[in-house]
Amino acid sequence: MMRCPNCNSKDIGKIGSHQFYCWGCFIELTVNGEKMSVYQVEEDGTLSSLDDLFFEEEITQIHVN
Repeated sequence: MMRCPNCNSKDIGKIGSHQFYCWGCFIELTVNGEKMSVYQVEEDGTLSSLDDLFFEEEITQIHVN
């Protein structure tokens, strides 16, 4: 089960082949192998990276089952 790295919610929806959306804190997640990127969805629909808020090793330890 995938959990949000920001709020730890399991309420994750799939929006693309490697893209997910957290309904708990409203962020978008992109998974590429073992690497996860985290984005904030702005009011105009653009994405702003939040990867700098998470430690690199913390993001890579999250497993998608």
